[in-house]
Amino acid sequence: MLQTVSEWLWWERLWLPENVSWSDLEDSEGRVYAKASQLYAALPCALCMLLVRYLFERYLAAPLADVWEIRDRVRLTAAPNPVLENYFCDLLFTCSHLSQQMADVTSLCKKTSWPERRVQVWFRRRRNQERPGLRKRFCEASWRCVFYFFAFVYGVLALYDKPWFYNLKEVWAGFPKQSMLPSQYWYYLLEMGFYSSLLLSLTFDVKRKDFKEQVIHHIATLTLLSFSWISNYIRIGTLVMAVHDSADILLEGAKVLNYAKWHRTANAMFVVFTFLFMLTRLVIFPFWLIHCTWVYPLEEFAPFFGYYFFNVMLLVLQMLHFYWAVLISRMLYKCIFSKLEGDDRSDAEEDDSDSPMERNHKSSHINGSGARGRANGH
Repeated sequence: MLQTVSEWLWWERLWLPENVSWSDLEDSEGRVYAKASQLYAALPCALCMLLVRYLFERYLAAPLADVWEIRDRVRLTAAPNPVLENYFCDLLFTCSHLSQQMADVTSLCKKTSWPERRVQVWFRRRRNQERPGLRKRFCEASWRCVFYFFAFVYGVLALYDKPWFYNLKEVWAGFPKQSMLPSQYWYYLLEMGFYSSLLLSLTFDVKRKDFKEQVIHHIATLTLLSFSWISNYIRIGTLVMAVHDSADILLEGAKVLNYAKWHRTANAMFVVFTFLFMLTRLVIFPFWLIHCTWVYPLEEFAPFFGYYFFNVMLLVLQMLHFYWAVLISRMLYKCIFSKLEGDDRSDAEEDDSDSPMERNHKSSHINGSGARGRANGH
């Protein structure tokens, strides 16, 4: 049975165009082709990434946070209460929304013999305990900013002298019999190790409101990279990676500066990031790269399963781009017309005095006050 599954999984018509077989992609005459077995190197690379990240955050990002006086807010600890603690853990496990907790306050008051106000304050403090501190956010953003910067620089160095960087039709010249270059191998390994490390670190990374979309993005990215590696879609794969990394540098850099309270510089960088994001993700990616994978291959070979699969995965990424474009547009609006406070994808910390309605409008109230202050010349 395993042999049957293996034969079906590696059926040539799934991965390769018609009249091309795996034997055609065996190393010969100085040509070296990508092999599926090389993908196993992504796991040890991911573990190395986690180690490098740990060292970076501890010995570089944390001291930098001290220099910029980035400190966590002092948080009040929720009083021990087994009933509320069990209920709170159940909410976390089931990923229930805050409204579910609010609906059960009356029942919890009866079980604990606490007044409603005390139960609400307990939940606010307990939720704050689960939220990552400012220093953790700073360290995480610093690591991503540094990675995206070096990955993008490496990608440009690996691509700038290649003909397909300037003429996308060259991506498919001689496909799939295209020899793999050492620079492409290390670029893929670097990116796959990074995104694999993000999946491995999900449990202790900052969890944002778009957590599910982030997971889908990482899985789609790894699936695309793996498939493009096996099917020798490496040229277009490197272009897709470079386009994505370019804007992410500015996003993480803006977060770092915002946490350091360099708000004007952070806002300026965020504005530049927004325009670069819209250009690369909503213009270049769909109208250049997806067009390159959807139209140009048909001039070289007949469509096959891999052709459709690869393009569908690119469309999944494009849908995520539209989703994030909406979030980014909202943040840009705050950045220009009021004051950008952190990241719209993150939950704001709650004060004991916050009511449910106050919490929902806390961010807009702060931003509005900041805008009014500047309008009045303060």
